[in-house]
Amino acid sequence: MGNGDSVAAVRGLVTGSIDQAREALGARLRELRLDAGMTGSDLARRAGWHQTKISKIEYGRTKPTDADVRAWCVHTGSEAQIPDLIATLRNLEAAWLEWRRVLGTGTTRRQQLSIKLEAETEVMRVYHPFLVPGLLQTAEYAEGVLRSVVDFQRVPDDVDEGVSKRMERQQILYRRDHRFHFVIAEQALRTSVGSDQTMIGQLDRLLAVLGMPRVVLGIVPAESPYRVSMTNFLIFDNTRVMVETVTAELTITQPREIAQYGRAFDVLASQAVTGEAARALIRRAVEARLK
Repeated sequence: MGNGDSVAAVRGLVTGSIDQAREALGARLRELRLDAGMTGSDLARRAGWHQTKISKIEYGRTKPTDADVRAWCVHTGSEAQIPDLIATLRNLEAAWLEWRRVLGTGTTRRQQLSIKLEAETEVMRVYHPFLVPGLLQTAEYAEGVLRSVVDFQRVPDDVDEGVSKRMERQQILYRRDHRFHFVIAEQALRTSVGSDQTMIGQLDRLLAVLGMPRVVLGIVPAESPYRVSMTNFLIFDNTRVMVETVTAELTITQPREIAQYGRAFDVLASQAVTGEAARALIRRAVEARLK
């Protein structure tokens, strides 16, 4: 399966997950209506809606708005359920956020959100098939990555501020109550970001990372057999997974799916080399830049 197929597969999983969540919300609303002894026609008439709106919401074909949920609860005498249902609805909306929304004001705000999320995480697992993860990037490398993001996504240019926040994020690596396991494909050592000097500096940074306490860095050799198709992803404890696609950022909170990503990470980690074998791959990449 190629990378394009891999992205499509991830999006398919995402769409299925969101559909299931929307159907679950609809089922809860249907139960409230039935508990109130109301037909769909009764509720539609009281709320001033077309009758088909009721069935579309209850069977997950239409996502309700905040106002829809509030009206539904009021007319079924279920006002106490409003806060929980609104929270469920907003979690559903947050599951798939397009980059145009996430990066609407530039890259800095997203970096600030990462600082908060990473500070709340005790064990973080990260996989990337073609780039060095943000927490391990040098400033020069981060500048190249964020510059590409700004140019491709056509968002406000705040690269300097974004780089500063990304460097601030890395302080979390030195906190005793946090542990990190990074797995990257060997391609990440070869993908050019900036000049050869930028890449040599980044590779030297990875050599230093190999000696850090509470940090594990594994590299999947290019010759490794195909085991699992995956784009880049981050696992925060066992509570959420974040996946980046071309158009959007996905947040997964369903335990079954989190477990599946955990299994995928374990497979990739089992293929990765660490310690001296990882150093040898990094040094080989440095030598290629020095020729």
